[in-house]
This record gives sequence, C-alpha cells and structure tokens, in this order.
Amino acid sequence: MTPRPRVVVIGAGIVGCAIADELTERGWTDLTVLEQGDLFTTGGSSSHAPGLVFQTTGCRTMTEFARYTVAKYGGLDLDGKRCFQPVGGLEVATTPERLTDLRRRHGWATSWGVESRLIEPGECAELHPLLDPAKVFGGFHIPSDGLAKPLRAAEAQARRAIGRGAKFLSHQKVVAVERAGGRVTGVTTETEAFRADIVISCAGMWGPVLGELVELAIPLVPMAHQYARTSPLPGLAGAHEEATLPILRHQDADLYFREHGDRLGIGAYGHRPMPLPAREIGDPRTSEGMPSELAFTPADFEESWSAAVGLLPSLGEAKVEEGVNGLFSFTPDGMPLLGEHPDLDGFWVAEAVWITHSAGVARAMAEWLVDGQPELDLHGCDLARFERVHLAPDYVMARSCQSFVEVYDVVHPLQPMEEPRPLRTSPFYERQAELGAFFLEAGGWERPHWYEANANLPEVDLVPARNDWAARYWSPIGGAEALAARRRVAMFDMTSLKRVEVTGPGALPFLQTMTTNQLDKKPGSVTYTLLLDEDGGVRSDLTVARIGVERFQVGVNGNIDVDWLRRHLPGDGAAQIHETTPGTCCIGLWGPLARAVLQPLSTTDFSHQSMGYFKTKQAYIGQVPVTAMRLSYVGELGWELYTSADLGRKLWDTLWEAGQEHGVIAAGRDAFSSMRLEKGYRLWGTDVTAEHDPYEAGLGFAVRMDKGYFIGRDALAGRSEETVSRKLTCLTVDDPYTVVLGKEPVYADGRPAGYVTSAAYGYTIGKNIAYAWLPAGLSVPGRPLEIEYFGERIPAVVAAEPLFDAGMTRIRSAA
Repeated sequence: MTPRPRVVVIGAGIVGCAIADELTERGWTDLTVLEQGDLFTTGGSSSHAPGLVFQTTGCRTMTEFARYTVAKYGGLDLDGKRCFQPVGGLEVATTPERLTDLRRRHGWATSWGVESRLIEPGECAELHPLLDPAKVFGGFHIPSDGLAKPLRAAEAQARRAIGRGAKFLSHQKVVAVERAGGRVTGVTTETEAFRADIVISCAGMWGPVLGELVELAIPLVPMAHQYARTSPLPGLAGAHEEATLPILRHQDADLYFREHGDRLGIGAYGHRPMPLPAREIGDPRTSEGMPSELAFTPADFEESWSAAVGLLPSLGEAKVEEGVNGLFSFTPDGMPLLGEHPDLDGFWVAEAVWITHSAGVARAMAEWLVDGQPELDLHGCDLARFERVHLAPDYVMARSCQSFVEVYDVVHPLQPMEEPRPLRTSPFYERQAELGAFFLEAGGWERPHWYEANANLPEVDLVPARNDWAARYWSPIGGAEALAARRRVAMFDMTSLKRVEVTGPGALPFLQTMTTNQLDKKPGSVTYTLLLDEDGGVRSDLTVARIGVERFQVGVNGNIDVDWLRRHLPGDGAAQIHETTPGTCCIGLWGPLARAVLQPLSTTDFSHQSMGYFKTKQAYIGQVPVTAMRLSYVGELGWELYTSADLGRKLWDTLWEAGQEHGVIAAGRDAFSSMRLEKGYRLWGTDVTAEHDPYEAGLGFAVRMDKGYFIGRDALAGRSEETVSRKLTCLTVDDPYTVVLGKEPVYADGRPAGYVTSAAYGYTIGKNIAYAWLPAGLSVPGRPLEIEYFGERIPAVVAAEPLFDAGMTRIRSAA
C-alpha cells in the first residue's frame, strides 16, 4: 500500500477547510491546517463574505463548481444550524439590453444543467415584494441558488476533517517553505516547524505573500468591494428567519441584495476599483477588527444607493446603517488560480476562490492530488495558463481591475480587454495596420480579425447580414476574405500560435510516450497527435514536425501544454524543451493559388510530388530562410512558413509583392474561424477538453494503439467510435441572419440534449455551423434539432462532416 503523504494546508478559510474535508474523505488524513488568525473567523474574505451563491456563468467549469457547492453545503449543518439556505436567485433586467442578456444566461443554465426560467415583471415582484415591477422588464429565476453561511460551512467541514485525523492549528503564521532537491519538505511558522510532502496554499488575499516564499508569482489583486446594511425596513418587519426572499441581482447597476432579518444587505461593484497590495493587508492577530474589512467610504456608495432606491422604493424610508469595504481576490481573467508550482514539486495553490465555488474547487483539487487528475476540465483555472508576460505586476493590476469593473457587465464573447494594449505584436503588425487591420486581443497578442483594405472586394456583396449581437466585433469584410482565400490566395498571421522545440537523443522516445500518434518517421514528416491524461481525456492536440533526427518543432495550445511536457521530461537530460514563439513568426499562405505565389520565389521544389501534405522542408523564400510545412487549418492548398522574428517583415513583403498578380489578400481570424469549421477542425479548449476522449471528439484517427506505450493508452483499451455514448456533432442552420456563437443549449424533441461549442457562419457553404456535444444516438446526419438562441428555438440539423471538400482534393492539390 502506498504511504499517504503528509499534507500541510495554509489557511483555514472556507477553501482550506473544504480541501481538508475532501482530502481526508479520500484517505489523506495526515493533514495539518495552519491558520495565522483565529479558527474559524480568520480575518480573511470568508469572515465577511455575504455568502451569495449564484450558479450560472458562461463557464461550464465554474457552474459545476457552484453546483457542487450548493449540493454539499445544502447537506451540511453545524450544531443543527444549516450551512446553506436555498432561497433561490433572481436576476432582473431594467433595460431591454439586460433582458436580452438574461435570455442568454438562461441558455447557459440550460446548457450546464441548472434548472431556471425566465419570468415576467409581475412574477419578479411576487418573488421579491420589495421590487418595483414598473422598473423591471423581466427576470431570470434559479430556484436552487441561495445563501451559504461561510464560517459555519468552514467549521462544519473542518470538524469532519478533524474527525478523520486532521489537525487545525491557529496563530501559526508561515514564514518559510522548506525544500530539498526541487521538492517541498515542510513549512516553518514563527514558532514551529512542520514536515510535509504536500503544501497547499489557501491563503486567499494573502496568496501573493505566500508565493514570494517560494519564488512563485501569484497573479492576484486584493480589491475592496462595498457592502452595506440598511436600517430596518417595514416590508421585512417581523422576519423570523435571516432570509426568505431570493437573493437578488440588479446587474444594470452593479448591485446585489440579500436579507439580514428585517434589514437588507447591499453589495456594489459600481464604484471605482480599490486595490490593496497583499503586503499591506493587516495581520489578523494585531489588527483592530478584521483585516479584510476596510473602512466604508460613503462617497463611493452614493450612486449605488440611488440605484438601489430606484429598484426597491421602500429603501427611500431607510438609510445605510453600517458598511464595509471588504477585500476579495481578483485575477487578470476573473478565474481561480489552481495547480502546482512549476519548479517546486509538492507546492500547490488554490487561490482567488470565492464562496460560490469553494466546495467545487476543493473537490477538484482533491481529485487532482489523490487521483492525479480532476474529473472537470480545469484549463481555465490552471495556474500554468499564465506566461511570464502575463505576470508583470502592472499587467496583473490593470487586468484585475478590469475584471472587477466587468463583474456584472454584459461581455461579448469576442470583446477584448482594452488595457494594456498593444502588448504582443508580430513582426507583421505595422504592415497589418497599414492595411487597416481591425485588431482583437488574445493572450496579449494583437490579432487581425479583418482588414479594411479588403472593403472593396467583390465578395463583400455575397456576405449576408446578421443579427445585432453576432454583428459586434464583426464585418462582412471577414466573410469576403474567406471567399477570396477559397478562390485565390490569402496570407494569415499565425505567429500567436505557441510552439516549442524538443531536442536531444531522447526527444523521440519522450514525444512517443507523451502523445498518441506514431512519430517515428523520417525527418521531414509532420504529424497531428494528442496529449492525453491517464484516463484517456484529451489534454491537448499538437502538431509535431520532425525537423531533424533529434529535433522536433511542436505546435501546442498554450503554456499549460509546455508545463505538462516539462514535468515529464526524462531526468537524464536526454530531451530538452525550448520555447521558440517569441523569437519566431509564421505566415499561413493558403488558397488554390498558393503554389503559384510561392514556387517562383524559391529554388526548393514545392510540387506535390516533392512535398506532399503533412511534410516539412527547410527552404529560402527570396532571401528569407524558412521552415515550410505543408499544412492547412483552413482546408486549402498551402504552407505554414516560419522564420525568425527579425526576418518576419521581409517574409511578409516578399510574399505580398509576389502575390499581387495572383490577387493575394491579407485575411483575419474571422475568415480563419469560418474556414476551419467548414473543414471540421477541432479547437482544443472549446470543442474538446480533458473531459472527452479521442473517439467522442472525432479524433480517433490520431491514436495509434499499436505503436507502444503512451500516457492514456491503457484507458483507451476497448474504446472506439462505436462504443461512445456522446459525440461532438456538426449541426447546420439555414437561417443566415441568426449566427450562434457558442454555449447555447441544443434541444431534441423539445428537451435539452446538449450544448454548442464552436460556431460560425460558413461563408463558402452558405449556412451557419455549430458543433455541439450530444448523445451518440442523436448524432445522426439528417436528425432535426433546435438551438436556443436568446430565448428562441432555431431549427438545426445534424450534418455529415466535413462540410467542405470531403475528398481532401483541394488541400492535397497538385496544381
């Protein structure tokens, strides 16, 4: 039997207590929780949090966290007092725009399996009689939402853990993390030392301070959020319970409300961001009051109070009796920080976790630690998602402040952060700007979505109009670029796609072990392959080019992939990983005339006979040395052309000049996304995650079970496309005006059956395309379905894939 590790959890807030409970339940009972303050009123965010649990978000993982929190805390009590009160949640719209968004949110809830309904103003007032129904256009009601009691839930979980053998110690401030040989060995407090194999930082707003002890940047900003309690309200007089009305959100004014007996609590996000560096937060042992509660600033609350009175007229007879500026943790992307230190084995973090998600996060962390991986897809929460550029203090501050501002905003799926920009640009950026590029941002990269220089393309007239929501951050020019690329040739900037080199005598065995496809091919080959976890879930998809006998270029999906690969490198140094993205660039030259543009520029033979599909060569394009790969993510003849960053502009200019006689254009991400969906190419993290196996995702062709061992192989034994119970399925919608964008629920025979992943208009095929996860029995071409789009059901039909060039004649063209 494998010995159980010694675990130290730093922080006895609700997250630390929940993790202690989940770990001890799984048998990890040699566990000590160290708290710098008192148990269990620690002085952190858990001590003052109002406890609202609204489950619905646009992120399935975060909704699953919240659903488990509701289920778990709903079954907990402390000395007979419940830890969760399911009063329900009510979100109201006071503008037509917000009402439209509530319909979108109802779609999310349906997609993720949360019961909810859209209701009329009158019913809103019936549920919450303090509301003025004349001010409301409608509402969104979630019956299972409610109020958690954070301190009660924390202590109840702590008692369960203690009952299994865990220890909870107060007034133990950690001042050092001990280590040896790249591993954690223990922690030291001001008074004692504790040996440990695993250390989990659940320090919340003090997380960055703990990170400094192990040279780990924790991109988290403590931010003050105003919360006020009113004087007694006549409408709540005689209340016998703390709360009976649903928790209420007035997101048009950045407000939420909950009862406190005959008083009302009001939370506000409409004020200016008020960050406080973690090092300036007081010590709970010496502070007057709780260090997470700062002095209330009435001037910042004035607009919020006016808006509150407007929605709830009885507040006009009341006043703010007390209030706090309570500290909570915000991150650059609004998501939690979960995972293991990249360079110190055994040091884990679970930070920036709100009460709403606390139990769900704890369960996922326990699964990750005990079983080696969580059941839920955590790529959006993984600490490793941040690259070094994302950890700059100014960047973290600016983006975290924006996360605060946007807590209740209606955010379009394509809407970028506005600051700091531009941050990362390709060598082609100035040329793109000259062509009138409309840039959006992803991962800090400026990426053209279309070019105003293409406004006069004849294909613009062939692109249909679309509804207002889908028309944001869109132009018909993008459609024209897709059609022009199909008809002639286009240059796509692919620089932002992350890539690494794997080198050394052990490079091939290493990559063979890590991935599913056969990579033992001659130099010059390119292979599409998958990274799996031990359960057979798709961690990522990769493109691996064998440049030399001991040199591979690997296209990955992000920093999480690099972290995973590095953690599995052989200990003897036989294989190394080098990041190459910052010093290189890439142009995708794609379209039926791509060879006509490229071949005259080089002495290298780019014919189909000399360089077939999924092959690579070193070549010169004019004066520019390139790595040319015969690949296409858009389903057309062409090459990915890589060179060093210093020669990027020269490569662009060379191709641009040579392409003029062939009608070359620069094309953006809108065209790219449409073309990839017409070909049925998956986008990892959106269409496919570690929750799906290759056969469910339609990627079984990238698995070679006969090549020998690879991570996840054993889990795939006996699985096939015939055995799956669900499938990623292609749907089409004939209505060109209604362009779905992703996460919408799919209905079969009037009942929810799945949800949309990627979606776009197919400019070539003249239909809307939506990929969706559905039961395998529904994944039958011709099967009629419906997609809910902002509260309306739109007819859709299952289609055989790919929708374009099923015979692969264009991509393998010899012309």
